[in-house]
Amino acid sequence: MEFTKEQHEAVSAAIREAEQRTCGQIICVLARSSSAYAHMPILWASALALITPWPLIDFTPWSVQRIFLVQLVVFLVAALVFSWMPLRLLLVPRPAQRARAHHAAIEQFVVRRVAHTKNRCGILIFISLAEHYARIIADEGIAQKVPNAEWQAAIDALISHMRTGEIAAGFIVAIARCGSVLAAYAPPDGSANELPDRLYIM
Repeated sequence: MEFTKEQHEAVSAAIREAEQRTCGQIICVLARSSSAYAHMPILWASALALITPWPLIDFTPWSVQRIFLVQLVVFLVAALVFSWMPLRLLLVPRPAQRARAHHAAIEQFVVRRVAHTKNRCGILIFISLAEHYARIIADEGIAQKVPNAEWQAAIDALISHMRTGEIAAGFIVAIARCGSVLAAYAPPDGSANELPDRLYIM
């Protein structure tokens, strides 16, 4: 998923517009995938290779050396096939995908310094495409004031646009909704703009 310069600028403009109505800060992060899941091809290829000798021992007169060679070939071919990212993702249980995406969102919340603003009213809008995951994480200064249902409306709008491939439009709608929430619970207080108004792509 490649964003054009115009899409980046549109997201930045939406953040600036939303932040004019609040002392809160908005950071947007788009991850193509929350993890490479590099262990999955080896894990599944090893399991397949370990199973391979048993039927060959029972149903063929092959030597140990020949069976070992077949086992080695099965491992190498399976590791190569399972390295294809769409297939690799199918091998990862959905709860594990969500857990990894959640962990990546928390990492970005820390890395982008959302919790270092003066008013502690920053929020992170995070999408991970491979896991079909979207989340809004609010810093403690605003999280204590806003019911989760209010953030969920922004998430629902974001997911709706993700399904049609309109990621930039989804961010813009979610930013506007989050801006309205922040304006209601964290109005402007004259504090400076502390975080970059931009979309980060991982």
